[in-house]
Amino acid sequence: MSATGRIKTYLELVKFEHTVFALPFAYAGMLLASMSARGTGWPGWHTLIWVTVAMAAARTAAMGANRVIDRFIDARNPRTAGREVPSGKVSPAQAWTLVGLSVVVLAFAAAQLNPLCLVLLPLALVFLIGYPYTKRYTWLCHVWLGITDGAAAAGGWIAVTGHFDPPAWALWAVVIFWMVGLDVIYATMDYRFDLANGVKSIPARFGIPRALKIAAVSHALTFALLLLVGVLSGASFWYYLAALAMGGILFYEHRIVNPDDLTRANVAFFDANMWLALTMLAGVVADVAWRTLT
Repeated sequence: MSATGRIKTYLELVKFEHTVFALPFAYAGMLLASMSARGTGWPGWHTLIWVTVAMAAARTAAMGANRVIDRFIDARNPRTAGREVPSGKVSPAQAWTLVGLSVVVLAFAAAQLNPLCLVLLPLALVFLIGYPYTKRYTWLCHVWLGITDGAAAAGGWIAVTGHFDPPAWALWAVVIFWMVGLDVIYATMDYRFDLANGVKSIPARFGIPRALKIAAVSHALTFALLLLVGVLSGASFWYYLAALAMGGILFYEHRIVNPDDLTRANVAFFDANMWLALTMLAGVVADVAWRTLT
C-alpha cells in the first residue's frame, strides 16, 4: 500500500471527519473562557495551537482504542465487519501503536497549556480508552461517551483559565446530553445485533420507541443548557441566535427518525450534528467578536 493509501486508511480508522463533533465545542469553551478572563475573545496562538493538537491526539487515541478493543464485536456485525481492524487493513499492533503515539502527543500538548491540564490527563485517558468496555456491562455507555466528549468543551475552558468555572461545567453538560441523544440514535442501527450479541445500549435495553424518546428528552435538556451557558457567560444576541438555530437542528433530527423508519438515522447522526457543532462555533465566534469590539 502506498504512503497516501496508508494515511487514508488510518484517517478512516479513527473517523477523522467526526472530529467536527467535539472540536468546535473545545474551541467554543476556549473562546468563552478568554472572553471571561481577558475581556477579549482571542486566546492567543499558543493556546489555539495546543488545544487543537490535544484534541486531535485525544480523539485519535480514543477511536484507535475503540476500534482495536471492539474488533471481535465489529467482525460479527455486518455493518462494521469492513472496518480497518476486523478486515485486516490495520493490524491490532499497528492500531495500538497509533494509540500510544497519540497519548504521547496528548501529554506533550497538555504540558504546553497549564498544570491542571496535565494533572487531569490520567483521568481523561481512563474515559477515552474505557468507553469500548462500558458497552459490555451497562446500557449507560452513552453517558460515559457524553462525559468523555464533553470534557473537550471543559478542556477548552481550563486551557485558558487553568481552573473550572460555572460556564465550563454548563458547557460540559451541554455536550454530555447532546452526545447521549445522538449516540442513542446511532445505536438504533445496531438494535438487533446488540440484542443477539449481548452488547449493552439504551435501544437494546428499552426498545427503539422508548430509546428515541430518551434521546429527545436528552436533546431538550441540551437546548436548555445551551441557554444556561449563555446566561452564565454573559453572551450577546448572537449566541442566542445560534442557540435557537441549534434547537431547530435538534428538532429536525428527531423529525426524520422514528421507530417505523430508521433509514435516515445516519443522516441524523452525522449531517445534522455536524451542522449543530459548526453552528455552535459560529455563534460563539460572533458573540465574542461582538463583545470584544463593543
